[in-house]
Amino acid sequence: MRNLVTILLVGGVFLLSTNVCAQDEEEAVDTGWEGNGEFGLVNTTGNTNSTALNLKLNFVRTTEKWRHRFASTALMTSENSVKDNERYTAELQSDRKLSEVSFLFAVVRWDADKFGAYDPQQTATVGYGRQLMKSEKHSLKGEIGIGYRNLEERISGIASREAIVRLLLDDSWQVFKSTNWTNRLLVETGADNSFTQFNTGLAVSMTESFALKIGFEVRNNSKVPPGDSEKTDTVTTMNLVYNF
Repeated sequence: MRNLVTILLVGGVFLLSTNVCAQDEEEAVDTGWEGNGEFGLVNTTGNTNSTALNLKLNFVRTTEKWRHRFASTALMTSENSVKDNERYTAELQSDRKLSEVSFLFAVVRWDADKFGAYDPQQTATVGYGRQLMKSEKHSLKGEIGIGYRNLEERISGIASREAIVRLLLDDSWQVFKSTNWTNRLLVETGADNSFTQFNTGLAVSMTESFALKIGFEVRNNSKVPPGDSEKTDTVTTMNLVYNF
């Protein structure tokens, strides 16, 4: 395990140091930060059934050789004025472009589910990514990597650490001029537990900056503590999206 952590740290330091060295040369092609924010009401099933407040942020910055992404979410639900679900996530990723279609990546993910089986889940992963399909209307990206995960059982507080394999498929399809359909499948699998998250969303633009989006999310842990939580949660959202 220590060897794996060392590899991840060295890889992260390498990516950051290379980025600093190349920053001056890439200033001319720096697009700055772009992204979107979402706000809306949520209907959840699984461990909870209630109305909720849902917030999402996504930022991307692209240079000639690098792409940086930061994403975060917040989900808070209550029933009869009693809070029954609370979840926060954050993900930071840097990609070092090797060519027009391939790249190396380093990503750190943090997941705090206050009413789920595990709180928190923390992962750090490095690996290889590739643009599998790219056209004017359709984009499909895949990633595979190895990493390390910390898990803590929410009720008992028992912590576990293990090596993981990370798999990702990220798909975007411009169905119509004003309609975009996105799908994202994330799998982090280790010897003790496999975490799977699938998100799909259909966004319809109202203006250049605003859109309405219907989303659906499925989260699954292959193993949960006995008598604690369900393995699968689903979340259905209707959000207002602001693009900037």
